[in-house]
Amino acid sequence: MTGEDDLGADLLGRVFLGRVIEPGDEVGGRWVREFGVGEVVRRLRSGREALPGVSGTRWAGLVARARRAEPERDLETARAAGARFVRPGDGEWPGQLDDLGDGRPLGLWVRGRPHLRMWALRSVAVVGARACTEYGTHTAATLAERGWVVVSGGAYGIDGAAHRGTLAARGATIAVLACGVDQPYPRGHAALIGRIADQGLVVGELPPGEHPTPSRFILRNRVIAALTRGTVVVEAACRSGSLSTARAAGRLGRFTMGVPGPVTSALSAGVHELLRAEATLVTDASEIIELVGDMGDLAPPRRGPVLPRDLLEPAARSVLAALPGNRAAPADEIALGARTTRDEAIARLYELRALGYVERHGDGWKLTRQAVISVRGGHPPC
Repeated sequence: MTGEDDLGADLLGRVFLGRVIEPGDEVGGRWVREFGVGEVVRRLRSGREALPGVSGTRWAGLVARARRAEPERDLETARAAGARFVRPGDGEWPGQLDDLGDGRPLGLWVRGRPHLRMWALRSVAVVGARACTEYGTHTAATLAERGWVVVSGGAYGIDGAAHRGTLAARGATIAVLACGVDQPYPRGHAALIGRIADQGLVVGELPPGEHPTPSRFILRNRVIAALTRGTVVVEAACRSGSLSTARAAGRLGRFTMGVPGPVTSALSAGVHELLRAEATLVTDASEIIELVGDMGDLAPPRRGPVLPRDLLEPAARSVLAALPGNRAAPADEIALGARTTRDEAIARLYELRALGYVERHGDGWKLTRQAVISVRGGHPPC
């Protein structure tokens, strides 16, 4: 066989195995690693020589599934839906998925024009509760800034908000599905997933026509975690499936992040538990990029508003702080409070009077109304 024939056989073999072996099946992944795709396919087709590590009942079930597999038909169906099959060794294959070891996908079905590997190199996952609040929806939508690819699962709630926010900002987004890429799920997001396929990428392990199951959602989450540089969780209850994405990211050495919510909200309880353990607290896109980005991608420092008194010289600020807020005081008392001499205090008081902070009251000095409001209502820098 030529090298081209070998590649064709490997492609058909992996598509075939995608019909037989469930996503994340490490036993099946070990078979492929130890025996090669061709040998695993041959044994499953013949059904006579069982592969190691499974019971007789389980082997019989796999052989029965193998009899129904039609890889050529799957490829034809995928082409009709505008999808392609990307496998390990292809130029478009994201090498970071290899971190999953024997649980690595046999291949990925991909809808959309962009190059999967290039997009995945600069991507971050945003996941969270399906039954989210307006706070969570707003937060997820605003995380889609700074030119990074946002990866999520296409579900209701936080996933949908992250995708929509990215699309609205004309950003790049990838939806990783727990079903065939030609079967948008949930049905209510058919239009959204269609938009993602037009402007970004829709990715899945399962062959065309396959529908999701509860276990497939959890297994899908490991792909989201492995594909990206880090995972952000926005609103998640203690039993939320989105937490499995963050924990998978942690096991793979990726960054795990959480956006805090109200301490009274059960929908944020899982995020808070994650933050108490291994996750980093983030509140906006800049803080996320500071973690997952390149050296020098720093979030801007957070500061309160700059007040006029912040611009005073330190000596003048000390004298201003020494004035009582409710009465006039003589220069000697003010100098004592400011830890300076009487002459220095008087010089600074005249300076402050020119700026509108103090006024003379007989032999004493008093804060103006403007200064009282500034002192009581202002806040120092964070």
